[in-house]
Amino acid sequence: MVKDKKTTERIIIFDTTLRDGEQSPGATMNVDEKVKVALQLARLNVDVIEAGFPISSPGDFEAVQEIAKRVEGPVICGLARTAREDIDRVKLALKHAAMRRIHTFVGTSDVHIKKKLQKRTAEVIKMATEAVKRAKDFTDDVEFSPEDASRTKFDFLCEIVEKAIAAGATTVNIPDTVGYSTPVEFGDLIKRLIRTVPNSRKAIISVHCHNDLGLATANSIAAVINGARQVECTINGLGERAGNASLEEIVMTIHTRHDLLPYITNIAKHEIYRTSRLVSAITGINVQPNKAIVGRNAFAHEAGIHQDGILKDKRTYEIMDAQTIGLPRSTFVLGKHSGRHAFVEKLRELGYELSPADLNRAFLRFKEIADRKKEMSDLDIQSVIEDEIMDIPEKFHLESVNVMCGGRVKATAMIEMRDGENLIEKSAIGVGPVDAVYQCIKKITKVPNKLVDFSVKSVTGGIDAIGEVMIRMADEKGKVFTGHGASLDIVEASAKAYVNAINKLVHWRKTHPGNHRDHPEL
Repeated sequence: MVKDKKTTERIIIFDTTLRDGEQSPGATMNVDEKVKVALQLARLNVDVIEAGFPISSPGDFEAVQEIAKRVEGPVICGLARTAREDIDRVKLALKHAAMRRIHTFVGTSDVHIKKKLQKRTAEVIKMATEAVKRAKDFTDDVEFSPEDASRTKFDFLCEIVEKAIAAGATTVNIPDTVGYSTPVEFGDLIKRLIRTVPNSRKAIISVHCHNDLGLATANSIAAVINGARQVECTINGLGERAGNASLEEIVMTIHTRHDLLPYITNIAKHEIYRTSRLVSAITGINVQPNKAIVGRNAFAHEAGIHQDGILKDKRTYEIMDAQTIGLPRSTFVLGKHSGRHAFVEKLRELGYELSPADLNRAFLRFKEIADRKKEMSDLDIQSVIEDEIMDIPEKFHLESVNVMCGGRVKATAMIEMRDGENLIEKSAIGVGPVDAVYQCIKKITKVPNKLVDFSVKSVTGGIDAIGEVMIRMADEKGKVFTGHGASLDIVEASAKAYVNAINKLVHWRKTHPGNHRDHPEL
């Protein structure tokens, strides 16, 4: 159903970073981190935040509950299977939300019905309608998803959608759960469904596309062209397996190709880049350099021909203005002689509003690095902010790191750390400087863990670049925690990342004694 080009309709942006996005391996967030992301999603002005799956764990329930209490603006949504206890758990979690939605789902493809559910189609329809009715008793805003819709028999899909709407569903989501569909095929499915289901106009048709074949964004846009009016997506395309449709790609495709897509969204586009950086820092999952919209190279030009063209007219090699998504373009450079006022002004330009305490910490760290580095780029400053203020309560604080290594000398680390008021000094030997540092930190903290991933990158080019280290560690039960550290000294950055992850582990144990259960996926 292609709309007349003169018509402008709004596309609802349903963000599921905190639910489906968190199912990315290693992307688990604690309650404070989830609330921080949710507050930023509200600044981004998404229409709906799917805050989590409350019955999956005590931690997920608490996160949804806190977001419902503290986040204003978007509709707050909780996921539930069709089971009575799932619905009731979402009701309790969303009790304080000003605007709330229950999202319930059940598998509808043959493989889901016969193998996973081991039910008959009539039973599945009954499960769906009863769940919608139960949810409707709590809120008028109810969403239903036939899981694996793109592989569901069309006649049965139409039947269960029709009956879910009749039962009270105000949004019906059509998921391409395993990323199997293609744009022409998926667009046609949405068009046929709307035409065939007699009461389809009584609900908003939504889509939730996975990226297993790299087609999630294309499939979502094809669905919009053919009548879908809600798109479910995540920041940076996070999600199970290869991820979900990327929010920034959906929004900027609609914005940039308004000639072909006469739609609008409510998204505050200048918050896109900042949101991407926040999610990346909290989850520890780096955005690939050539990622569309928010990748490091998305607005970078190295070739001489390109640079010449950009200087003459940006439109030669840029179809979007980087400032539209909040990407800093200023040539204002800070260095060791810059004062506090200049630093504050730069932070405001980059979109940061810090408390006095956080500002003092960030400024001291900035001056420390600026004394050793000729210039501080915007990316350098962003790294300092993320390293200094995006943290959790510290049980352990790194005071100093000293390492001896090279030639025939065994790598030896000497570290001072604080555990509360106690200053602890230890030394250790390792197969290299980072290993020696980590062995030493293990001695001090005595927190059992296993390093499962270690990555290092430079924030900017040059031999004086700040190094960023991202690590993932697992506790005895296999639960994964991420750590982030930044410094001109890569060994110090590695130590900071390790201590950051240990503090998260300790904080999680203290505040979340329950264990996560497996999340379902859409």
